[in-house]
Amino acid sequence: MHNRIAAARSVTFSAALFAAARSSVRSDAPLSSSISRPPFPELKSTPRPGNEAPPLAPPSTATKPLLFCSSLARNGIDTDSLDPDDEVPTQSAAPAATPEITTHEEVTNGNTASTPKAAANGEIAAQTYTFRELASATKNFRPDNLLGEGGFGRVYKGTLGDGGQLVAVKQLDRSGVQGHEEFFVEVLMLSLLHHQNLVSLIGYCADGTQRLLVYEFMPLGSVEDHLFEIGPDEEPLTWYSRIKIAVGAAKGLEYLHEKANPPIIFRDLKSSNILLDENCNAKLSDFGLAKLGPVGDQLHGPSRIMGTYGYCAPEYASTGELTLKSDVYSFGVVLLELVTGRRALDTTKPMNEQNLVAWAQPMFKDQRNYCKLADPLLGEDYPERDLNQAIAVAAMCVQEEAAARPFMCDVVVALGHLSAATAAVDAPCQPNQSNPMRPDERELYHKRDLSRERAVAEAMEWGSAFKAEV
Repeated sequence: MHNRIAAARSVTFSAALFAAARSSVRSDAPLSSSISRPPFPELKSTPRPGNEAPPLAPPSTATKPLLFCSSLARNGIDTDSLDPDDEVPTQSAAPAATPEITTHEEVTNGNTASTPKAAANGEIAAQTYTFRELASATKNFRPDNLLGEGGFGRVYKGTLGDGGQLVAVKQLDRSGVQGHEEFFVEVLMLSLLHHQNLVSLIGYCADGTQRLLVYEFMPLGSVEDHLFEIGPDEEPLTWYSRIKIAVGAAKGLEYLHEKANPPIIFRDLKSSNILLDENCNAKLSDFGLAKLGPVGDQLHGPSRIMGTYGYCAPEYASTGELTLKSDVYSFGVVLLELVTGRRALDTTKPMNEQNLVAWAQPMFKDQRNYCKLADPLLGEDYPERDLNQAIAVAAMCVQEEAAARPFMCDVVVALGHLSAATAAVDAPCQPNQSNPMRPDERELYHKRDLSRERAVAEAMEWGSAFKAEV
């Protein structure tokens, strides 16, 4: 009897917790700007075959979130230990505020991906592991298996079972309540969402107070590693690789913003949260701070500021107001990092150069200055037109006014018109090996389809006109 009461209490509280993710949405709040978005000329996004999302049905019931939370409780997660934001809605309001997340399977080369997803009945499809199994996989969390440290814990390289599958095991810090919330959010997000540019969740562990997440192993590490921590015997990322990374990260955000229902605000996009597989395909990771986005004409009211300084949009950093455009700003910062080779915030530089956006913005005004923004490590191994176009996209993303920033679907299309984007789609990435541009490749760049240049020029003209109206 006691167990039934405890389980019921866990499910009730979990429903309130899920609703709390949306409780800061104000239904009576106006949009942050009354300016409507003008049409984006000749840049219509066409999904690739096999990547189409099904029609997104409007949320109807709270069945899937409730089943998900019930599954967490049955798998040993004490949801009563969570401490969500104070504005938890009343029990009567919870059903109306609790959304259903609509997702789809990613089909690649005709085969449905086998990455674990939430089952149709709302149960967690990810594998559950004991703490002993994961301790064995990481050799008792040996320091030489440490891949990195984040805001909520450490990530270790591990090997599972007899098959020898390589994985990344994130062990959450048990010292604070926020670690429990992060675990709850990340398992939810990665169990229900699946895309080729999102890191895949393989399983999790909830033994006692232990909270661990098991991901696919990304052998090339993070973008941060290859931009700012280059060894003496390593070569910098090529222009091909940088554009490929930018396009992949943009597609991951586009999926969260445009195809998840309701949309997902990533909230902590940065170069250390973009991981690379063996072919330099970029995948977004670390969903612990992700938040359900507003629906329709609603927007998130002030919330706790949880991102990383230097990547945070100005309106979020100053007021806590969070929108999808907050992610767009963060993406613009990452794109600037890829182009310039500079950190978003670098305290080793002179005061007026420490903030990347503040340093770059004066040079946005004159295209003749764009070459000064190129990473010196690139030498001349990049097409000038691509550089100019990439900087123009970044400049639109980091505009002060959120309403003036483009949507991620427009960013994906604009980046797709870079000549290097097409050339880099299937090219493997080898950041630690020299890969200079060949003369024939350079010539190919400068003879690219004029229609592409025309489309990008129109996009830039649209952005300039829109900025002038604002």
